[in-house]
Amino acid sequence: MRILVLVDGEHYPSVVRAAIDHLPSRFPGSTVVAAALLGGSEKLLAAAGSGELEGKLGVPVVAGAGAGEAVAEALATAHPDLVYDLSDEPVLDARTRMGVVAQVLEAGVAYQGADFRFDPPPRPRVATKPSLAVIGTGKRTGKTAVSAQLARLLRERGTPPVIVAMGRGGPPEPELVDPATFDLTPEGLLALADGGRHAASDHLEDALMSGAVAVGTRRCGGGMAGAPADDTFAAGVRLANCRPEPLLVLEGSGQAIPPVHADVTILVIPGSADPELVAGYLGGYRLLLADLIVITMAVTSLAASVPRATFERDMRRVLQVSAGKSRPIVRVTLRPTPLAPISGRRVFYATTAPASARAHLAAHLEHEHGAKVTGISHHLANRPLLAADLEAAADAEVLVVELKAAGVDLAARFALDRGMQVIFCDNRVETLGGDGTFEELGLAAADLAGRRFSEQQSAVGQDLEHAHQVARP
Repeated sequence: MRILVLVDGEHYPSVVRAAIDHLPSRFPGSTVVAAALLGGSEKLLAAAGSGELEGKLGVPVVAGAGAGEAVAEALATAHPDLVYDLSDEPVLDARTRMGVVAQVLEAGVAYQGADFRFDPPPRPRVATKPSLAVIGTGKRTGKTAVSAQLARLLRERGTPPVIVAMGRGGPPEPELVDPATFDLTPEGLLALADGGRHAASDHLEDALMSGAVAVGTRRCGGGMAGAPADDTFAAGVRLANCRPEPLLVLEGSGQAIPPVHADVTILVIPGSADPELVAGYLGGYRLLLADLIVITMAVTSLAASVPRATFERDMRRVLQVSAGKSRPIVRVTLRPTPLAPISGRRVFYATTAPASARAHLAAHLEHEHGAKVTGISHHLANRPLLAADLEAAADAEVLVVELKAAGVDLAARFALDRGMQVIFCDNRVETLGGDGTFEELGLAAADLAGRRFSEQQSAVGQDLEHAHQVARP
């Protein structure tokens, strides 16, 4: 096992050398191949100035402009199996250390210190066709809206995907839903709910909104690096492999990341996210996984332009320091789009969107879809408050509702019982700005997934041919 050690200038070289010499006894069969100098100079000035630091530590030393740069260079040159942390505060505080952990995990390397260890979550290659993962920084980020929009784009150009989703309320076994044959009407979904199912599971929303085939799986729990504690996702991908569609869209759940390999990853971040958690601590891990970053529900007011610019600058800084390259960023908003006409109708709208978006949502439904909005509930994920809001919807003809949370078993049931029409509502992605349009960048991401998959298949083929040649007498 090859070990890369992280060191700082706040320890005397002799102390660091002793710790390095002790590591092979802790990890039998291991070799310390390099040290990354993360910063600090109090104890190392003399050694560094005399050019004797490598001799004093007994291993090659890699330094950089900061901790991130040093670690990136050392990972690229030392090819370690384990990174062992011999550093400490003040060089590595909690925030900086977790940023380094993110770098190391993204490189597929384990990270260990005196009383902690992080292992890269296993993501085996299960898909037998190109795959794109859509992951998020948490719940209600817009992952499903982005996945559905991407699926629509791919269907329109003749390369339809299968969406594989996972959720806290997913089916016991992977379930394939073809919108051409599965009953996704309000009445059909309510029948599912009456049978004890979560009738607003993400794969049902994906299939209804995108028109694409979707597979539903379940997961429980989520680790700091996005691994579910328990899931059926790989089985769902195997089910999707059997379909004729040429692509897979692998949809995360909350902060949980699909526990299989993806050729390309799209990260979805809400504009309301805490910038420190997105770009700091272990948030950088998701940034580093991403090939495309989509900021949803992006604020467009002038007052928000400065914090937004700072937010994006911090993300780009993490990417540049750790990966030496940037990822395209696109800012989008989500427009409520009913799946049936509502022009001239009195409408009550139930959504998971925050109350701060109330005026904007009502104006869009009225100006773009011709409805008369008589009321809005922002409590689709809060059953007691939603029930109270629905009681005030008596003068509405139509319930427009997202297929989320209590959208079926509570909201749709209430409306149908009172003779109201139920129309499900999509959230369509509309580009506001960034490094291109979502349409351009989303399709480019799909093309990149295809190229990476082909390259991997070609590499496997070459390895097999080489093995056959070696095995021939």
